[in-house]
Amino acid sequence: MDKIVYNLVYNRKGSLNKKGTALVQIEAYQGKRKKYFSTKVYLKPEQWDNKKLIVKNHPNSEALNWWLHECVAHIEKVELELWQQGRQISLELIKGVLRKKEDLQSFIAFYRDEVQRSALKESSRKNHLTTLKLLAAFRPDIHFSELTFEFLCSFEHFLRQKGYHVNTIAKHMKHLKRYINTAINKDYIDERLYAFRKYKIKTVEHKHTHLTPEELDRLEQLRKVKGLQRYRKTLDAFLFCCYAGLRYSDFIRLRPDNLVRVRDEIWLAYKSEKTGVEVHLPLYLLFEGKALTILKEHQDDLANFFQLKDNSNVNKILRNIARQAGLTKNISFHTARHTNATLLIYSGVNITTVQKLLGHKSVKTTQIYASIMDQTIIHDLEQHREQPVSASGKRKRHFREPK
Repeated sequence: MDKIVYNLVYNRKGSLNKKGTALVQIEAYQGKRKKYFSTKVYLKPEQWDNKKLIVKNHPNSEALNWWLHECVAHIEKVELELWQQGRQISLELIKGVLRKKEDLQSFIAFYRDEVQRSALKESSRKNHLTTLKLLAAFRPDIHFSELTFEFLCSFEHFLRQKGYHVNTIAKHMKHLKRYINTAINKDYIDERLYAFRKYKIKTVEHKHTHLTPEELDRLEQLRKVKGLQRYRKTLDAFLFCCYAGLRYSDFIRLRPDNLVRVRDEIWLAYKSEKTGVEVHLPLYLLFEGKALTILKEHQDDLANFFQLKDNSNVNKILRNIARQAGLTKNISFHTARHTNATLLIYSGVNITTVQKLLGHKSVKTTQIYASIMDQTIIHDLEQHREQPVSASGKRKRHFREPK
């Protein structure tokens, strides 16, 4: 059996990445064969001594040289263990063993495996995988030992730099916390090293955006503009949900048979994907039947009408539509649901009725619109203040005191 010789090689492919750096690798010779192992160390050309095969002119030269030595020692240790087991040593065998060891230490691999084996709903699964994608973009290979308080702060900073909102960052941090907790429960991480013990997830109170009847009318008028026909289905879907109160996830799961006829009137019956609540909507009674008007225009191909692009792309289209309509509000597809609830409460519909129409399990969820109820009271009182009611029930004429 030929002896394996290990050497450090810098910028083997002769090209730098966008940051102007290249990888240091471990080159393993056995006979006439070679294999390369990553050290995960990237350097600028002036930071590598090609004769001495060491890092130079780097603020962390000493630590990096120690790390490179440890990387070579780790591979040599694996080779020795295989030899002691009486195995036929080869570069392929060593690489395979190292890959398995890395997978056992890789939080990225652990996270992916947990998501795949989970009972998450498909929409939730996609959200959790989005967090995983961001983690891998932040640091492609994360060992359990690296999940420190400093790591969490750095990942948060990375997300802020990418322009994510505080609450969106909080969502990703909650996903990360879930899988770190799972790793602790499965003894991959010592619970004494739990990073979230010090780190606090930050959120801000979210102000729900809704549209006024006037703004809805502007969007309705856009349906007649020929130049925007390519956005017509997205616009119609959004307006339909403004009048019916559906989430994006529920709308795209609709089928023609969700429309049922009860006493010669059309109802929409569906099961909320998020809450599992059965919802029955008398479309002919909501917003003067405007949802039915939209459905009639798509009745020849309803199945296609209920199919939209992914939520992110739909929201981009809606922002463009809003600009075309002269709206200054930053809207998303979920704005339709807030608009539905807000306008129903503003028009005097009981909050428990709105709860049923939206498919909320608890009225507490619907009470996020309580501030709208307060605005309704103020609006009504201001209207009445102009013409006070007398004891007889007749309106009094309002007179201002002379200056």
